[in-house]
Amino acid sequence: MTKIKNESHFKELCDWCTGVEPKLETVIKEYDYPPLWYRKPDFSTLILTILEQQVSLASAKAAYNKLVEKIKDVTSENLLKLSDEELRACYFSRQKIQYTRILANELVSGNLNLDELNEMDEAAIRKTLIKLKGIGNWTVDMYVMMSLHYSDIFPPGDLATIKAVYELELVTPEATKEEIVEYMKRFSPNRSVATYILWHFYIQKRKLVLE
Repeated sequence: MTKIKNESHFKELCDWCTGVEPKLETVIKEYDYPPLWYRKPDFSTLILTILEQQVSLASAKAAYNKLVEKIKDVTSENLLKLSDEELRACYFSRQKIQYTRILANELVSGNLNLDELNEMDEAAIRKTLIKLKGIGNWTVDMYVMMSLHYSDIFPPGDLATIKAVYELELVTPEATKEEIVEYMKRFSPNRSVATYILWHFYIQKRKLVLE
């Protein structure tokens, strides 16, 4: 799978997507090109993404900020120094305490090496991370899209993306998630780019402010 190389390449791919689906062109005309969102491909990003599972971005960020306030540098070693009570004080749920500890222990033990992981292809990254309890396809999708900029990812588990597809009337109101996945195949090999445009629409329409 190819990667988005840089900002200018990203805009070229955005234009390619609008050629496939003119309704995406209306998004860019109204709101300009989406940002090429990026997060460092590291432990702290995986922790933030785990915290974002099934909650609002704002509440996840609040928990992450509490963690930063507590340990300053979000590393596996520093996280494992905290007790469950201290993590609960950072707004971590019981499940997310478990999930983040599992990930941290894998790194500290050497069973998982992120530098090596980040050099793998998308399928190998997914196969490796999905073995860890608490990391599912959505978490992997966010990591390979935003941190590694793989260009052909569509996250069917992402509620904002699915809502944007319906709101832009790219599918019928009765369409199932499976039908949306099938519809998005027309953007391959640039489904990540189409997804960025959908996110941009969702955020701008609601006037959301992201940190």
